[in-house]
Amino acid sequence: MKITVFNGSPKAEKGNTQVMVEAFADGAKAAGAEVETVFLSHKKFSGCVGCFACWLKTPGKCIFDDDVPEMLEKIKSSGLVIFATPLYVDNVTGLMKNFMDRLIPIAEPHIETDGSGEARHIIKRKLPKIGVISNCGFPEQSHFQVLHLLFSRIARNAGSEVVCEIYRGGGAILKDAPLILKLVVWKYKNLLHKAGREVVEDGKLSEELKARLEKPLIPAAQYIAAANKIFDAALAKNTC
Repeated sequence: MKITVFNGSPKAEKGNTQVMVEAFADGAKAAGAEVETVFLSHKKFSGCVGCFACWLKTPGKCIFDDDVPEMLEKIKSSGLVIFATPLYVDNVTGLMKNFMDRLIPIAEPHIETDGSGEARHIIKRKLPKIGVISNCGFPEQSHFQVLHLLFSRIARNAGSEVVCEIYRGGGAILKDAPLILKLVVWKYKNLLHKAGREVVEDGKLSEELKARLEKPLIPAAQYIAAANKIFDAALAKNTC
């Protein structure tokens, strides 16, 4: 299986999102998958301007001459595409949203109805299976409700399916964790490794492992107190 991960974090290799991606990818590779990570912040591309040229004038080809066609080819050659993004205002990052908007050449303008009678554009070529990896700075898992709905809709519109969703509240402790939390983060990375293996070997993430991945890393009150302490120290340091 070929897996392509599109990392939409502006921090690229240095972000908490990549900590999750690397552990998952290591597990997938151990199960025999080929994994490539594409950092959107390193790519040159513009947001969609809604001109419909890729549908009506030059079908399948955008007016912008940038890195998106190359990334579309990576999608076409993959068995699983993972959208990895930190949570920004309850949603994907701007980088990720711009990239997702540019995927419309995969579809065509004509409209059809699906099995439920709901309309969608006709898909010339279905997207590969979809995975989602995300983290946020709040401790609760409830903050990922929008992403869950968003990617279920994307999969429906693209004739695909979401085979793994890995959401991590309290993601701020994944990178450079204090000594007292090193073991906690190590155990969580091991679960991510198992998730990567499982998705490759079984074709999806099991509900049992998903539940284990969503358990709090530390109590919410402890996380909030520690985060506020760090913010207070940073504010004091920058006070004139």
